[in-house]
Amino acid sequence: MFLNSVFLYLNRNFKLQTKIMVLTFAVVVVALLATNVLISQNIEIDAQKATGRKAMSVAHIIAKSPLVIEGLAKEKDISAMRTYANESVIAAEVEYIVILDMQGIRKSHPNFEKIGQKFVGGDEADSFFGKEYVSVAKGTLGDALRAFVPVFTPEGKQVGVVVVGVLMDNIRILEKETQKALIAAILIGMFIGMIGAYLLSENVKNILFGLEPEEIANRLEERNAMLQSVYEGILAVDSQGMITLANAEALRILGMAGVDDSPVGKYITNYVPNMNLLDVIESGVAQLDQEQNFHGSPVIANCLPMIVDGKIVGAISTFRDKTEVKDLAEQLTGVQDYVDALRAQAHEFMNRLHVILGLVKLKSYSQLATYINKIASEHEEEINFVAKRIKEPVLAGFILSKLSLSREKNVIMHLAEESFVPKPWDSEIVHELVTIIGNLVENAFDAVANSIYKEIELHIYYNKGTLTIHVSDTGEGILPEISNTLFEKGISSKEENRGFGLHLVQRSLERLEGTIEFESRPGEGTVFMVNIPYKIKS
Repeated sequence: MFLNSVFLYLNRNFKLQTKIMVLTFAVVVVALLATNVLISQNIEIDAQKATGRKAMSVAHIIAKSPLVIEGLAKEKDISAMRTYANESVIAAEVEYIVILDMQGIRKSHPNFEKIGQKFVGGDEADSFFGKEYVSVAKGTLGDALRAFVPVFTPEGKQVGVVVVGVLMDNIRILEKETQKALIAAILIGMFIGMIGAYLLSENVKNILFGLEPEEIANRLEERNAMLQSVYEGILAVDSQGMITLANAEALRILGMAGVDDSPVGKYITNYVPNMNLLDVIESGVAQLDQEQNFHGSPVIANCLPMIVDGKIVGAISTFRDKTEVKDLAEQLTGVQDYVDALRAQAHEFMNRLHVILGLVKLKSYSQLATYINKIASEHEEEINFVAKRIKEPVLAGFILSKLSLSREKNVIMHLAEESFVPKPWDSEIVHELVTIIGNLVENAFDAVANSIYKEIELHIYYNKGTLTIHVSDTGEGILPEISNTLFEKGISSKEENRGFGLHLVQRSLERLEGTIEFESRPGEGTVFMVNIPYKIKS
């Protein structure tokens, strides 16, 4: 209740810097005072234990001395034994060393008058039964901590006891000196704590640009409102790649991709594996209008570095669902090429099924067998022809689909006999090849659409690290007025909303560091020639 009242009072009457100073200093003071109480309780115990260990060590040394053993066992050299014990008092820095025989009579004592008298204190009885221990009792010199150690002959017979004593007054003096040092340390700690509290408050003030918590809260709410109202998805990461921000649109797009949990606080590569934010942080170069995949959901993203005081502190990505720009996105990824090819194959397959069904109904089984054998033979021959020359299965399947599409369009299409494509070292290049070949072949289909003789030839061959692609057609040729801008986006001699194919080919070649040229004669046809660096598997 008291602490709540203090916090309320501070919140109402002081700025953040003052509150930090007061609370930090208070924590330091409380911690040091609590430490003082705990340490003070242990000082007396620790001091007595340390003194006891010291007295016990001295008593062991005296008890094992031949002078002491012979003095007690044979009653000879008593004076030498007393001299040794008294000299050891000074050397060991203890108050007294007393040597007792088995009747408890003092044989040696710092006070000569006490020699021959009975030992007093009442704590010596167990020592005459071979036990060694430390106790606190009142003797002739006052309260003392005393160590008892039995004296044994070499034969194992106990002949007496050595008592080493340290007055309790001396132990208390040691405790007071230790307490003084502790208090001095606490005062120094409080002073350092006060300085630390001030420096901490100044540092926090600078970090927060001098803003008070209420101002920070208001600005945070405003920022969140703006972020949530943005129509594009936003993801931000810190310099370590941990996600720090995801707005509502980002969560919606990720939710459509099947990701339901919150990404904040998670590593970006674990949450969105192919995001380019880490590359942007490392390079400091923005990546604009890039296609990315969020767990199967394609998006178009912009990734930019976040720079504070000239230092990259993270990166931010804004993105939109690719379906919202579906037509362009399909051309960007070559999806339309795949769809058209599959549709053509399906159409061709359905036509053949209809023929087979008709022959079955007519019970023309011999003709049916001949027809099926012919289809199988032609299909197998075509597959073997392409597979023998195109060693990359995806690319081979794609070319087969284009051959099927050409038959649907009533276009003669050839794969040149000399064609040969080995498997690439990097499989990622296949996607770019599909985009390049697909768009060039589609352009050729469009070019021969109105020609009397419709023929396209595709020639692909590998030679010394270079893959060369030739696509020729017997179409109308390229208009001279657009030949210089043919690869620009939206440039086309066809209807509106076209002109993306060659632009996309150009972009793919830029990524692959390839080149493209063309030759065209109006009314005779066009040849596109592409050269691409191509590293093959060894």
